[in-house]
Amino acid sequence: MAFCNKFGSLVRQSISQNGQAPMASMLNSIRCMSSSKLFIGGLSWSTDDQTLKDAFSGYGEVTDAKVITDRDTGRSRGFGFVNYESTESASAALSAMDGQELGGRNIHVSYATDRRQPQPYNSNYGGNPDY
Repeated sequence: MAFCNKFGSLVRQSISQNGQAPMASMLNSIRCMSSSKLFIGGLSWSTDDQTLKDAFSGYGEVTDAKVITDRDTGRSRGFGFVNYESTESASAALSAMDGQELGGRNIHVSYATDRRQPQPYNSNYGGNPDY
């Protein structure tokens, strides 16, 4: 029911702003609301995978917690991801943990989005603007 209410409010908001409901925006909103993967930003350098998992496990079954590290130095890049078994747990964690302190820093929690895929290189382009 909460999903339907949220979806309805997003459609109404979009229509009131644009006069129409753009499909891409609505689909992105639906995908984010049904996600069980969270992005965690603003992590301290001392936060590791286990610390991240422990901090978020109070909101449901964490299936994976990963702090992203620099491949050359092995040092934390200051962000990570937490995966939950259910979307409800992810939603509860997002609401409760966004803006909270972890390791001496205020963290930012949001639904994770897929990385944009790079566009394929077109070797036939050759710099011709009419191509």
